[in-house]
Amino acid sequence: MIIQGRNAVTEAVKSAVTVEKVLILKDAPKQNNFTLVKLCREKKITVQFVEKQALERLSPDGRHQGVIAVATEFEYSDVEDVLQKQGDKPLLVLILDGIEDPHNLGAIIRVAECAGVNGILLPRRRCCPVTDTAVKVSCGASQYVKIAKVNNVNDAIRDLKERGIFVLAADMGGADIYRTDLTGDLAIVIGGEGEGVHQLTAKLCDGKIALPQFGQINSLNASVATGIVVYEAVRQREKYGK
Repeated sequence: MIIQGRNAVTEAVKSAVTVEKVLILKDAPKQNNFTLVKLCREKKITVQFVEKQALERLSPDGRHQGVIAVATEFEYSDVEDVLQKQGDKPLLVLILDGIEDPHNLGAIIRVAECAGVNGILLPRRRCCPVTDTAVKVSCGASQYVKIAKVNNVNDAIRDLKERGIFVLAADMGGADIYRTDLTGDLAIVIGGEGEGVHQLTAKLCDGKIALPQFGQINSLNASVATGIVVYEAVRQREKYGK
């Protein structure tokens, strides 16, 4: 796996990800990467100072910022790890249904980490895997969020409901999120950029929630909507001490 950008590489080095080596632009000012180089040496990770062409070969989009890490492929968690509670805090899990854009996936992972979400469930089909691009967009958050693959979203929802976890689909026809109780053990299904949550999947959920909209455009980017939904759950839990 190729991880690009100073911040993403730094977070990868700090985390449990196995970084094989870090490539840094030879002509970059030393102070730009001083902290990263020091961290790599502490972790006994090889640092190579290379020409720009070497970085460009590994970065087709050129967004490496002069720093690239070569790491092992992304390691997914088990579903049981995602569903592991943190103390007595209620569970908050995201289920992604049809997110195909790695930029959206990376942004959702970043939101999940910042909001303290327990983890994310991704279907093996109909969803973008955690790619190099998703890792970069997550700005290092992918190294800290538990992400598990499931064979089938609908089966995963049935399993969560059997465990007593309330499942809500983020859907335009849903109830106003600001009038919905989000304080208990909860899984939120986020639909893809085009179709949203699939109809059968939405029917399996315990209910639907929606963001009130007052403008002329009738939809939000998936990662933006996820951020609003997740932080409303966080707000309610903070307010009621859960």
